[in-house]
Amino acid sequence: MSKLLISRRGLIKSSAMVGAGLAMPTIFTSSASAFTNEPKGSSVVFGFNVPQTGPYADEGLDELRAQELAIQHLNGEGDGGMLNTFSSKVLKGNGILGKKVEFVTGDTQTKSDAARASARSMIEKDGAIMINGGSSSGVAVAVQGLCQEAGVIFMAGLTHSNDTTGKDRKANGFRHFFNAYMSGAALAPVLKEAYGADRRAYHLTADYTWGWTQQASIQQATEGVGWQTVNNVLTPLASTDFSSYIAPVLNSGADVLVLNHYGGNMVNSLTNAVQFGLLDKMVNGKQFEIVVPLYSELMAAGAGENVRGVFGSMNWNWQLQDEGSKAFVKSFGEKYGRPPSNSAHTCYVQTLLYADACERAGTFNPCGVAEALEGFDFDGLGNGPTHYRADDHQCFKDVLVMKGKENPTNQYDTLEIVEVTPREQVEYAPDHPMFAGGDLGKCNAGA
Repeated sequence: MSKLLISRRGLIKSSAMVGAGLAMPTIFTSSASAFTNEPKGSSVVFGFNVPQTGPYADEGLDELRAQELAIQHLNGEGDGGMLNTFSSKVLKGNGILGKKVEFVTGDTQTKSDAARASARSMIEKDGAIMINGGSSSGVAVAVQGLCQEAGVIFMAGLTHSNDTTGKDRKANGFRHFFNAYMSGAALAPVLKEAYGADRRAYHLTADYTWGWTQQASIQQATEGVGWQTVNNVLTPLASTDFSSYIAPVLNSGADVLVLNHYGGNMVNSLTNAVQFGLLDKMVNGKQFEIVVPLYSELMAAGAGENVRGVFGSMNWNWQLQDEGSKAFVKSFGEKYGRPPSNSAHTCYVQTLLYADACERAGTFNPCGVAEALEGFDFDGLGNGPTHYRADDHQCFKDVLVMKGKENPTNQYDTLEIVEVTPREQVEYAPDHPMFAGGDLGKCNAGA
């Protein structure tokens, strides 16, 4: 596991160099502390758990960039970014509750076991009081469970499965990112308008929790506007060549291919589909189409010209013109020379939201922090007015419908916003069937 810490002077050091300055972890064993890893010194440690290897490594790198930027802004370095636009004004750029913020990192490898192990190490060995990150719902569910057991807050990164705040929800876990149900609710009306109601869809689906709930959500939403579902075929997450899965589509009678894939999987499956000439075919008297329900800028850049004209959805996009988005894009761009992805955005925002909750609660105690986040309404962090629902710890905000640009001007200009779907269109009841079976339980403060 790779570990980095930001010192009070903003220099990156190995954890071995500064370990003596960290608060000693108190997980599971100390009766002297009121809660797990209660900060005793002048600093507080966050654990950033991201895929640094594996199929979602590009997303993980961008998450880590944003997390480092958030730490700098919390500690008063740089231009402050979204601290200047956030509707809550308790964060002053002087750390959190008088303590400077440091961080350690772990590599999830996009594997649940590896992600739990790295999170546990950061909590037990490095004294991390909060875990943030991830680019896989399987990882998010696993780490969220670990954080519940350990008594720390988990601020989920990129996790889109309904299960994260559905059947696998936990009192210590919070999700800012949107979910599969919201993608379906935003996309279906746009797809109907663009392609008509009389369509036959063939699904290829990543075989894990995100893929399953994404496929179920987009199927329900498109069938709700008149589409038929011809087939759904599960594909292993480790797949790199999807040619054998694409070939049967040609003889299925389908006229739309829905790729419930993400990251490198989506890049490869979309590339294979275009290579097979699917977008050039006429089926059932209609032009064949491809849909990618969950987009990211990094995926679109990887797929290149293959995304042209292809619809999908996003949590956030750097082209939004609200003041918060513009402030974040400016800060990120000046530091890294490129616009941020939506995975970077959600990790940055989650880090700020946690820090803000600590300040408002006046404590690092996870149960006090959770209470401050539950039912919290805020603005100025992109996507308009946002609500953190107490029932399931899911954020509700506007959702973006995207389309691959026909004539991109550069490698970052591959997608265009075709609709900002209002929050009320993607909201649902806490007991919605797609989210049934979950129980938040009680907050765990750990030690």
